[in-house]
Order: sequence, then C-alpha cells, then structure tokens
Amino acid sequence: MPIDRFHAAAIQLDRPHPRDRSEISVAHLLERIDQAVVGYAPFFPVKLLVFPEFAISCPVYERKSDLLEQLAIPAENKHVEALARKAAERKVWIVTGSFLESDARWPGAVFNTTLLLGPDGSRMRYRKVHPWLPWEVHTSPEDLPGYDEPMFPVAETELGRIGIATCYDWLFPESTRALALSGAEILVRISAYMDPWGATPPMDWWTVVNRCRAIENLCCVVACNQGASINNYPPFSWPGGSMITDHDGRILAQADPGPGEKIVVGPVDLAALRDARSTRKGHQMLLHRRPRAYGAGPS
Repeated sequence: MPIDRFHAAAIQLDRPHPRDRSEISVAHLLERIDQAVVGYAPFFPVKLLVFPEFAISCPVYERKSDLLEQLAIPAENKHVEALARKAAERKVWIVTGSFLESDARWPGAVFNTTLLLGPDGSRMRYRKVHPWLPWEVHTSPEDLPGYDEPMFPVAETELGRIGIATCYDWLFPESTRALALSGAEILVRISAYMDPWGATPPMDWWTVVNRCRAIENLCCVVACNQGASINNYPPFSWPGGSMITDHDGRILAQADPGPGEKIVVGPVDLAALRDARSTRKGHQMLLHRRPRAYGAGPS
C-alpha cells in the first residue's frame, strides 16, 4: 500500500575506514538503523534510511589495482545481505551508502556502488557516473563499451519513485534531471563532501546544490554526508550537514555543520509534491523545458 507521508533519516558517520576486506563491517550501520526506527517510533514512522558515500568502504589506496586487490567486493555479499535482512525486519527502505564493487562482467573495473534495499527483498543498484577526478580512480559505467544497465535508474516503491546519485554527480545538473525525467520524486544524495565545500558560508556548496536540485526538479531531497573527522578519513575534514528538503527547496531538517555521527530526521510529503506537480502552472520547470533549444552543446 502506498505511503505518501513518512519520515526519512540521514545517518552520517564518523568511523575509521577499512584497509582490507577483513575489516569491512556493517554492524555499526545495523545498530544505527535500529536506533533511528525504534527511537523515533513514538513520534513518527521512519521508513527511509540513508547512509553516506563510503559508509561501507572507501578508496584508501591511490591505485585501482590496490582497491581491487584489497577492498572491492561483488554487489552480492554478506554485508548487503545483513542490511537486506534488517530492511525486512524493520519494514523500511535502506540506502546502503557506498562500497567499492567488483563485477566479473567487467574485469579490471572498480565501481563506487550503492544499493536501495526494500523490505520486500527488492533492490536497486546505482554506480557513480562521475568519479571525483583526479582523486577517485573508480570506473564510470559510461566509460564501458556495451554497458547495458540504466545509468540513472529509478525505483518504484511504496514510498514513491526514488532515484539516487552520488556526491560529485550532483554538481552536474544533468544527473538529477535524468532521474526526474525518469519519474523520480525523491532524490537521494549520498556524499563524502569535504571542507570547505560544506554547509557554511562562503562556500556552502553542499546546501546550495541540494536545495537547487530540489527546486529545479520539483523533487524532495534526502542528502546524507560523511561526518568523518580528519583522523578517520584523512587528508580532509568532513562537514556533515546532512539534510532533508521539500520539493521547493525548503530545509526541513539539517545536522549542525561539523564532523560527528548524527541522525537527521525529516518529513517527506509526497502528497504535497504530487499536488504541486499536477496543479502548479508557474515554476514548473519539468513541463516548461525546451530541450530543442538547448542542443547537445560542445563536447
């Protein structure tokens, strides 16, 4: 049965990152899910839980070969299965945060991958399309000849139509526009967005971009950022600021800027979004687009 009003939780982390597969664990994520769902249950249902980019593993090595040898895992793995069982147990949807993925279909590639896991056992995979160059040496699926999966998939769920894009993807408006044009109503951003491009002036790109993408696509946004301290994820410090906006870019909930683990909860009102999309005549950018006028532009 569709649920058009619920709460989402952005769960930012401050954890040491694994150096090899033996150190990968989602026990902490499972604990945070229980805390969010049970803790807020007397007040409202938390139905969508989002972890940040690199919540499971991150690129602690500079070479792709080292990432493949030490950290990359297939999308079907014991950590994802533990999270899938939790989604079923708590009857929630979970965005896993990202991990380094290997795939036998694409030898030598390492993807920055996140999954949307549903309580019914369904799952959607998103692989980051825009690696953060030059630091990230992951593979973009767009670079692989014959790649046959959607670059920007959208999941039809009881919570509405959900699309995901990762961190740097959001600096390219085409990414979230592709999701919106495929029907997305909730845009999920998982990020490891470092200082100074955070949640405070004069370089509060994080807040500005999240709000802008909500406005221009008439979508709700659930954005979860790393809250890691510089000791846990050098060489950068991480500003957190995880946030939830409505379809007009209003900030409904946001973590105070600065590192640290925080659970940020806010409402998602799909009924209001759908009413705006169906009745609004002005500021209806999805309907008022003129794609023939834009052209492809220079490559």
